Amino acid sequence: MFTGIDEVDWASLRHAYGSAENVPALLRGLASADRDERETALDGMYGAVHHQGDVYDSTLAAIPFLLALVASGEVADRAGIVELLVSIGGEGREDGVPGPAGLPVGDSAHAAADGDLCARAAVGVRAGAEVFVRLAGDADPSVRRAAPAALVSFLDEPARVLALLRERCALERDDRVLQALTESLGVFVRRRPGHAAGALELLTTLSSEPYAPGPRLAALGQLVACAPDHLPADLVPVAVGLLRERSARRSAGRDGVGCPHSDSLASRLRRLRPSDDEGSQLLRTLHRGLGDRLDLRKALLRGQLTSPDVVDRCNAVWMAAGLLREWRADWAEPVSLVGAQLRFEEGRLREAAVSVLEDLHTLAAPAADDLAALVASRPDLWVRRWERGAPTLGGPLKALARSGDRRAVPVLSEVLDGPVVPDDLGYVIGSLGRSAASLAPALRRRLGETPLDSPGVFERAVPLLSAVAALRDAEAVPEVLRVLRGVPAGARLRDAVVESAVRALDAIGKEGVGAYAPEVIPVLRQLLGTEYAAVAAGPLWSVEGDASAVLPVLTAELAQGRPRRRAAAGALARLGPAAAPALAELRRTVRADDLWERVAAACAVWRISGDADLSAPVLRAAWTQNPYTRRTITSCLAALGPAGAPLHDLIRAEVTARRRHLAVPGGGRGSQDVLDDERLVRACGEVLAGASGME
Repeated sequence: MFTGIDEVDWASLRHAYGSAENVPALLRGLASADRDERETALDGMYGAVHHQGDVYDSTLAAIPFLLALVASGEVADRAGIVELLVSIGGEGREDGVPGPAGLPVGDSAHAAADGDLCARAAVGVRAGAEVFVRLAGDADPSVRRAAPAALVSFLDEPARVLALLRERCALERDDRVLQALTESLGVFVRRRPGHAAGALELLTTLSSEPYAPGPRLAALGQLVACAPDHLPADLVPVAVGLLRERSARRSAGRDGVGCPHSDSLASRLRRLRPSDDEGSQLLRTLHRGLGDRLDLRKALLRGQLTSPDVVDRCNAVWMAAGLLREWRADWAEPVSLVGAQLRFEEGRLREAAVSVLEDLHTLAAPAADDLAALVASRPDLWVRRWERGAPTLGGPLKALARSGDRRAVPVLSEVLDGPVVPDDLGYVIGSLGRSAASLAPALRRRLGETPLDSPGVFERAVPLLSAVAALRDAEAVPEVLRVLRGVPAGARLRDAVVESAVRALDAIGKEGVGAYAPEVIPVLRQLLGTEYAAVAAGPLWSVEGDASAVLPVLTAELAQGRPRRRAAAGALARLGPAAAPALAELRRTVRADDLWERVAAACAVWRISGDADLSAPVLRAAWTQNPYTRRTITSCLAALGPAGAPLHDLIRAEVTARRRHLAVPGGGRGSQDVLDDERLVRACGEVLAGASGME
């Protein structure tokens, strides 16, 4: 197995952590008789030689020895090595999947070098593809399970590959191996369309009796993606029935190849996932194949969330999160079913449901009754205390408040009056709107008690200032001014604290500031002479209405460059025609290198001068180039009214789009993206309604 290993100059080769001189020890560790040593060696290969999918010169040098290891019947745990080889060989890169670190091959000199290494790795593994033919019939079921992906990836004889897969499907009796064969057939169809007919026929056979529910679900998932015309008309009822039958078998212990206990990194990570990760993957594949057929996906999710099996429901809760983050639709029923999981005592299920609902903000409203019931029955969940770090608002209460349900208000009031107030409490107030007005006195008191010289002034003051802004609490002006006057120059994250205080005054507005104006105006004017000039100018203009006080400062800020230009342009836009003297500098900024500066300046030019010819093309390009700019652009169009008509086609397209504007396939990214998308859709609707109302 290791013939010639000492002849390789490993010290001159590299991996993720430098010299590859330890690679021979890792390779020998893979052949060890000791299980822990084998698992440590495999962890080491993934951690250094194939770190995060990267390929190095040491990776190429290791390929022949890895092939020799899997070819040897004396080596245990060969399945893990086969999986490593499949990953090293770059499965999918020739199909356009990005290379290491998400860089497309050829994107840069570095990416080109990576692409060359990946291509050479694929060639190296492909040269040993015959070994995978033998492994497809290995006595070890875990090896048989790993081999089909390697066959499809590296054996360059499509007819032979299909014949091998057909033979193995006929002979195989292990359900998990059959599932792996099924998944590989789906990959084969996508990669070898000229030979797809035979594979599709085999997948159709595997989706029917007498095969077990696991392989049948796997086959349906592949057919959904590549041959929907081969599916049964009653796909969802069939899939739900198979899921429940499979779960009943799993509960009875008839679930195919087992995974021995181990303490390797890979095994620990597996144990952190839902206990039926395989079942989760089967249903994810089915959902992914259904794509934008949301009615079918909702029905499938309904079947999952009402399953008698708690693990199925737990998996379904997490799938619901991905679905809601990616797509716009009426999600009332799925959200209500997620909320129903809170009624069960099973801790992991309840925690999953709370976590998902907490991230849905106002979309969680259909689950509000279940959230309110949990909050009422479990005061111990109102505040979450951590072994390290400050306490935070408990998930159920946070989810209820973020949903906008006023039943959260009295509970938040109790928490505010308690000895420990979570730092993040203030952030949820905005979701409650005016229904949280009764909390204003307690919020003012807490803000007034915040020690401004504390190292934690940012964590304590900024959420409270956010709440003051959300409530537009005019009576909090003295406390806000206290922050502006008193936060020390060297305070940690002072800029964020000062800017939050200024934004609170801005939200309160001229009418709210009222009698406090003689105190507010001097403080804001003083800030004009500091690095906060662009932030303070807008509120000062709103309160005082004196363009001559802010215009020279903002024009100078535009000339300062980033990061001041963007904020200055935003403030100038608020002045409207009164900011005309700054147009020359704004027009120069429209051509800035920074996208956000261009957007801010284009919005300002349009609002000040009505020059759509300069601004509209810039904003149109930004809308497409960076979806994060869409809310800013929509706010500009709302201020323009009918004058923004040159870009209303973008608004109309947005409100009819089915996928969320920040979504990635699979529903990734964060919870804030759901909230941002809901706000964008609402703002787009207001723009169109305003435009039609003024026609």
